[in-house]
Amino acid sequence: MSKFTLEVCADSVESVLAAQKGGADRIELCGNVVIGGTTPSESLYREIRKHSDIKIHALIRPRFGDFCYTEYEFNIIRAEVKRFRELGAQGVVIGMLKPDGSLDMEHMKMLMEEADGMSVTLHRAFDVCKDPMEALEQAVSLGINTILTSGQKNNCVEGTPLLAELVKKSAGRIHIMAGAGVNAEAVSSIYEKTGITDYHMTGKIVLESEMQYRKEGVNMGLPSLSEFEIFRTSEQEVRKARNVLNSYC
Repeated sequence: MSKFTLEVCADSVESVLAAQKGGADRIELCGNVVIGGTTPSESLYREIRKHSDIKIHALIRPRFGDFCYTEYEFNIIRAEVKRFRELGAQGVVIGMLKPDGSLDMEHMKMLMEEADGMSVTLHRAFDVCKDPMEALEQAVSLGINTILTSGQKNNCVEGTPLLAELVKKSAGRIHIMAGAGVNAEAVSSIYEKTGITDYHMTGKIVLESEMQYRKEGVNMGLPSLSEFEIFRTSEQEVRKARNVLNSYC
């Protein structure tokens, strides 16, 4: 078994199957990857399970935006953790912050109880927290398995100094998983500088819609997003990253 873990963020059956063929170890399943991911639907999970038995960690994020949630939103997050546990997902990906930028320990403890033995990843709420070293220790105390982080930068390569510091500080007590901008080249750079063995990527490519008739001047969402472009995981991009990791084994 490889000492490396390659996780692929995917929001469709097609992307999950491409990731698996490319050599992914597990999927972070979400909806709406184009806006950073939101909670996936139960029907998407069930459809994937008809075609694949790859490990799935479900992202639980009720909306786009920050990670300071209302009590209503917390109740939704908690219910979704329970739902994906009952569906048989191997893990959940969660995170909540307080207005001051610290980890919301009170609510996170309740979510950990709800996860009840599932693998838990603290998502990139970590990357916008006030004190990453304090959040690291809090995550360890909660029993969280993995922190997904770009080193508090937009791109994980730029965040390499903090990633290296987190690996040293964690001392094997929790997995540090590099994410944001991960591809074959980034994996090589980050591993050689930090020793990180867990990587999170989308491997996405943009496909043209099959629509031939295209109504102009009507947007279903943000004007900056085209309704005629589809984001999908590339089997080839995942395989490139997998090959780099295998070369270190």
